[in-house]
Amino acid sequence: MLRDITIGQHFPGNSLVHRFDPRLKLVLTILYIVLLFAASNPLGLALSLIFLAVMYAVAKIPFRLIVKSLKPIFPIIVFTAVLNLFFVSGEGDPVFQLGFLTVYAEGIRYAVLMAVRVMALIAGTSLLTYTTSPIVLTDAIEQLLKPLGKLHFPVHELAMMMSIALRFIPTLIEETDKIMNAQKARGAQLDNGKMTERIKALVPVLVPLFISAFRRADELAMAMECRCYRGGDGRTRLKVLRCTRQDYIDLAVCLVCFAVILASRLVFPNF
Repeated sequence: MLRDITIGQHFPGNSLVHRFDPRLKLVLTILYIVLLFAASNPLGLALSLIFLAVMYAVAKIPFRLIVKSLKPIFPIIVFTAVLNLFFVSGEGDPVFQLGFLTVYAEGIRYAVLMAVRVMALIAGTSLLTYTTSPIVLTDAIEQLLKPLGKLHFPVHELAMMMSIALRFIPTLIEETDKIMNAQKARGAQLDNGKMTERIKALVPVLVPLFISAFRRADELAMAMECRCYRGGDGRTRLKVLRCTRQDYIDLAVCLVCFAVILASRLVFPNF
């Protein structure tokens, strides 16, 4: 059951986070991402992580789902941390030197903060997809971009594409795992050898992955045509999005928390 939920990204529930209006939830997620870079001091990031942990606790999402959402981008986190570790210089004597690379205390600090910031960013966006179904998320994106429709901007089509992309990311990750396991069972050395050999070994993985992705896209397009899908003109919705009093209360609480986190950067800039 848990595995199926993870593949589909959406984790069903009836918590305050699940019931929160998806439009406000999407806006707050964007603000949270901006806040992670605005309040980049250790205290601000610590408060941001506490806020995110409280949201996950309220949503009653298992910790293993958070780890699973971070697992695919772990190499990117390590690569970003290594870049900051070796290429950020600081004042004073270096901590240690590795060949022509010199590591300063400031580099270690930036590496840790950048790794934490990226993990918080991914976990924050994952909270949005875990607590919001793809259909509701599509409606929220379309409602927020609705003013652009007056400029003949394809709002509905864009929202649909974004929703489909979010929906199929975990599916493609699972497909990649299956293909890699199948290649390893046939003797492929995907984790051993030099970097160039590993890159060459990924070709037998990428080719069937692209074929599978195009096949899924073709099947989805055919299914939508068979159901007479013709875009957003004249379409009605079973559930119309409306903000309730509880939504405004939750919004006010989140904004106050964001203000406190941002104030920590101004009040304690070096902490």
